[in-house]
Amino acid sequence: MNKSSFLNNKILHKSNIALLCIFGMFLGFLAAPALQSIATFLFGINGLRGIHPKKWFKNKYWVLGLLWIGMLAVSFFWSTDVEYWSSGLRIKLPFLILPLAFSYIPSFSRSEKQLITLMLGLLLIAGAAYSISFLISDREYYLAQYKISHLLPTPCRGDHISFSLSIVLYIIWAIYNWRNLDDGLLKWIIGSTIIILAVFIHVLAAKSGLIAFYMFVVLWSCYLAFYKKKLAGIAVLISIPLFLIYASKKIPTFKERKGYAAFSLFMLQYGDRSGNYGDVGRLMSYKISLDIINQYPLLGVGSGDLMIAMKKGYDKFYPQVEEKDMLVPHNQFLIAGVSTGIVGMALFAIWFLVPLTWLKRNRPSFYFLMTWLVLLLQLCIDTALEVQYGVFIFVFFLLLMKEELPQFANGKDQAVTTL
Repeated sequence: MNKSSFLNNKILHKSNIALLCIFGMFLGFLAAPALQSIATFLFGINGLRGIHPKKWFKNKYWVLGLLWIGMLAVSFFWSTDVEYWSSGLRIKLPFLILPLAFSYIPSFSRSEKQLITLMLGLLLIAGAAYSISFLISDREYYLAQYKISHLLPTPCRGDHISFSLSIVLYIIWAIYNWRNLDDGLLKWIIGSTIIILAVFIHVLAAKSGLIAFYMFVVLWSCYLAFYKKKLAGIAVLISIPLFLIYASKKIPTFKERKGYAAFSLFMLQYGDRSGNYGDVGRLMSYKISLDIINQYPLLGVGSGDLMIAMKKGYDKFYPQVEEKDMLVPHNQFLIAGVSTGIVGMALFAIWFLVPLTWLKRNRPSFYFLMTWLVLLLQLCIDTALEVQYGVFIFVFFLLLMKEELPQFANGKDQAVTTL
């Protein structure tokens, strides 16, 4: 093999193309949805090239996802809004591509993991800087917006839930990969990135991001205390309330967000049913969706008629709520139940719970479980898998950590790794 052929083969190696696609997917996630879609498609083609379709069906997780999405597809026959049905199905296409692609890409090397950690961290820092720039340019205006639950503009077209959860998921990944980082400059950069993003989560003050962050920090500190470094784990636990007190006094957006959360709780206890307060609106959507599932228990109303059914529910239970404030259920399990009944909800739940069977008593399993728990939170409080950004962070971070589990990292097909 001459030098030119060797270089071409190295450049076209699956891992190298995968790294380029990951950069494109994540950059697209933050700033350009079209780029994200293109990069996802190319990632899939790269992962599946040279793989016979018969092998696809050996991936049980992919097959379960196929059944769940197939149920949504079949609900076409009892949906009336075909456009809503096709839109929802199209958003879920990454579930048909990425699980297979990740399975057939060679395990990333230590240097490649370093590059992924650095690359994603710098992109998220750039996204955080974008948000902070608004606060710097007009501090008084944005602090006033926090009094009415309007957060700083964020990448992902303002989807602050997806953006804040992507930061938490990145922090989990970066801490897991700390051992893979070269001593010196790289550790300094990644360590600084983790600290800056952790502080930014409090500046943005999205409730979902904060809950996910502290859920991880508490469990991580317990993990350290019981299995690794007892004093370090205890120190982290003690620092949590101290930092929350400090943030409440010194970070103005966090302080305003805390005040709004208390006010929202008061309105819930007061019995407000206007739909103007986020948490109250979520609870209202839960009540309506449970009523719909009770009416259509077996197969649901069809994924195309999700919003139609919810509007009828609002008219029945909360006629005072304006149409602009009507929500689909902010819980992915309830969305599955309303759309495809108990059958579809069971398929979805099984598909989501299967990753727990991959856990072992080892370090990668702990960080995989942390990733899974953050994604569970996402599914329980948001319409995560009904929007492009939510689908991406779910499937990307889950599969990225899955490939770190020994039974998957060590079980790669040797024929694949040499392509």
